Order: sequence, then C-alpha cells, then structure tokens
Amino acid sequence: MHLHPSSAALHVDGVSRSYEGKRGSTLALDRFSLDVADGELVCVVGPSGCGKSTLLDLLAGHQLPDAGHVYAHGEEVTGPSSRRMVIFQEHALFPWMTARGNVEFGLQLAGVGKAERRQRAEQWLHRVHLEQFADSLVHELSGGMRQRVAIARGFALEPEVLLMDEPFSALDAQTRDLLHGELQDLWTATGTTIVFITHNVREAVLLGDRVVSMSAHPGRIRRIVDVDLPRPRHMEDPGLIDIARELMSDLRDEVPTRRDATYQHGA
Repeated sequence: MHLHPSSAALHVDGVSRSYEGKRGSTLALDRFSLDVADGELVCVVGPSGCGKSTLLDLLAGHQLPDAGHVYAHGEEVTGPSSRRMVIFQEHALFPWMTARGNVEFGLQLAGVGKAERRQRAEQWLHRVHLEQFADSLVHELSGGMRQRVAIARGFALEPEVLLMDEPFSALDAQTRDLLHGELQDLWTATGTTIVFITHNVREAVLLGDRVVSMSAHPGRIRRIVDVDLPRPRHMEDPGLIDIARELMSDLRDEVPTRRDATYQHGA
C-alpha cells in the first residue's frame, strides 16, 4: 500500500535509527518505509531486537529518526502529541488514583472540563466492562482489569492514532483472549487507526488488517501480509492458523544464532 503523505494516517519514509553502545553504533531500523491508512489496524511482528519498539517510539514522536521522515496526517512528527496515544506493555497507571481517576487524568491534561471528563471516563469504563470498579484503586484490580483501564484511557482521548506496544503479553491466555475480542469491538465501533506491536504471530493475524513481518536487525520489512478474514476472528479459525504458520516460517529464518545475537536495542 502506497499512499500520499497527506492522505495517510501514518507515512514512514525511508527511516533509519541507530543507537550508540559499548560495541559502537548499532543500526536498529534501516531505510524503513510504511503507510498506514485511516481506520486501519496494522500489526507489526518480528524477532526480538528487530526494532519494533523503536518504530513505535518514532511514530509516537518519543524519538526522532537519524534519516528519513515520519508523517501523521500530512504533518511531520517532531515530538509527542495527544493525537497519537501509546498503550504500553505495562499499564503505566497511577497507583494512588482510582480507575476513573486514571482515565480522567489524560483528559484533564488535554483541557477537558470536569463534567465532561467524568462523563467520558464513565462511558469508556462501561465500554471495557469496568463501570462497577470505577472507584477501585489500581492495586485492587487484576492485571487484565488494569490493562482495560489503560485501554479506556487511550480511547477516551479520542486520538487519531493508537499505538499499542505488546499490551497483552503479560496476561494469562484466557484474559488475553477476552481482550482480543474487546479490542476488535472497540476498533470496529470507533474506526481508530491502530498500530499494534507484538511477538505473537497468531495475535497479529487475529487482530490485523495487515501484518508487517520484520527481519532481524537491522530492522527492515520482510513482507506485508493482507489478512482477508471475516471478523470477529478467533484463534482457532483454520484460515488464521494457515496465515500464522506461513509467518512463523519467516520468523524462524530470522532468529539469530547465539553467536550473532549481539543486538541489545529496540526489541
């Protein structure tokens, strides 16, 4: 898919990013280019150290490329913006706040008034099935509940783009399956553009309109797979399993040997 920078939700144009370390400079991403359309859900999968999280940081504006450019809706990304929200592997909630307070916090920073903050927080806690836990502190919630609060906080700000960095990897399988279904429902209802980073190939095929398969360091696109399967999808769908098996074959070819596994950045 090749879109004009002004018409793409995200346009990554020949981006390279290196890190300095004890062994010298390490190239994390090498001339990486990708377009993401408005309302698309794109999953990025690859071996550890291939630069997936570096890519997400560049899309968020937390880092800047050494070469190339990143655009969001035609504007060059030069720093973080509330138009692009990040949901991390760790929920990053404030433990001294309630579930509602955590959802409201981002809205407060965005200048949303008190009454609207409360209304939107309660709306999104309801949509992630946590309305009865609105007044619970973070430590009173399970891991899955905490990640639901983080998802509610992200969607409540109504961002143009949601960037998700392995948000379900620390959860048990049953909770992960439930959140897969809930995320598909929220994405379908809102039309939010989502870039979802994962190590889990089946998860990528389950969620993505397209799956970007990355090579081992330096990070390059090995191939992009269109996932033309009906939604809602389930892990046991035969078509999903077939696509995942194909992608797993790619990843096996990219796993570095122990002797070559010197890359330490951008997992």
